[in-house]
Amino acid sequence: MLQQKPLISTSFSYETLEETLDVKPKGAQLHIGIPKETAFQENRIALTPDAVSVLVSNGHQVTIEHNAGEAAHFADRDYSEAGARIVYEKEEVFKAPVIIKSAPVVEDDLPYLQFNQMIVSPIHLSVLKAELLQKMMEKRITAISFENLKDDSGNYPIVRGMSEIAGSAVMLIAAQYLSSSNHGKGVLLGGISGIAPTKVIILGAGIVGEYAARAAMALGASVKVFDNSVYKLKRLQNNIGQRLWTSVMEPRMLAKQLKTCEVAVGALSSQTGRTPVVVSEEMVSSMRKGSVIIDVSIDRGGCFETSEITSHESPIFLKYGVIHYCVPNIPSGFARTASQAISNVLMPLLLEAGEEGGFEKLIWHNVHLRSGIYMFKGALTNFYLSERFGIKYTDLNLLIASRR
Repeated sequence: MLQQKPLISTSFSYETLEETLDVKPKGAQLHIGIPKETAFQENRIALTPDAVSVLVSNGHQVTIEHNAGEAAHFADRDYSEAGARIVYEKEEVFKAPVIIKSAPVVEDDLPYLQFNQMIVSPIHLSVLKAELLQKMMEKRITAISFENLKDDSGNYPIVRGMSEIAGSAVMLIAAQYLSSSNHGKGVLLGGISGIAPTKVIILGAGIVGEYAARAAMALGASVKVFDNSVYKLKRLQNNIGQRLWTSVMEPRMLAKQLKTCEVAVGALSSQTGRTPVVVSEEMVSSMRKGSVIIDVSIDRGGCFETSEITSHESPIFLKYGVIHYCVPNIPSGFARTASQAISNVLMPLLLEAGEEGGFEKLIWHNVHLRSGIYMFKGALTNFYLSERFGIKYTDLNLLIASRR
């Protein structure tokens, strides 16, 4: 007897289904606090009145301490008209969940810090202390550093902006101190027709070196650039668009060129710790009297053996008859321009954080932002800092993934 096969249903439903859209979660209203900086020589402010106006127009709240923008020539009235709330007590500013500082967190700030606060500020490795990090960790702070903050293209926008300012400024500073009234050689930076151009030596072919070279060449000076990275030397020439005299750091060649130059700029950088000293005291002693050394690398120790930190109030000293300018925070001397450069980076970032529903959600979506975070909810997420201070390191990606 034949077995009957089971019936298979062949009926299908072709009814039209309602379209479902991916609805973005509602954005968050940020409350941002900007304290007045008390750090040595810090004249910048992290958000300009125009940036505050944009943030307030987008529904965010901004609280600013009285006279916080005074050193950059931004008045309280400018911020008030932009929609910010002006307060006279530092404690009031630090009640904001998001704090934006143009100087690093210092010990005086610690009593005001709130639990689970977000801080966006520079970090300044050369003066950072383990005790400060420990106190921030105890308060479960999330902290983003200016120095390590990346944009979507993988560049460091705030570092680049400050480097462009410093590079452009060094030639203006050199021109000032070459004059007779400042004990200089009494030569005009660049020179004129019929007179040999001023000779400028630049150590380092990074952004500072590139902008220093641009400014010097625009004034008509003869420029020679040293760097141990041939790639950086090639990149500098390509960016400037013409051939330059370049060399690797060969001590004999460097000493020979320093003997006859009017201006020497130290623009070497170091990703970890101190900048290497490439110009010895003997080389400096052989330089012409009245020539000028500008050591932009001084904030990481300096690349001239004779360099010592100076201030904006007393910017120079003489050694072997050579003028040394070793101010560690050159962009702060051009505070308004520097503030605008920082503000141009932070304002879009804050808007994006608001749209995403807060910084924690933004960190999940924006992978580039993670490089700038050195502390997340009290956990140290920067490997270099953990190695330097012997504090436990936690991988940020694992922390974020575990919170989903």
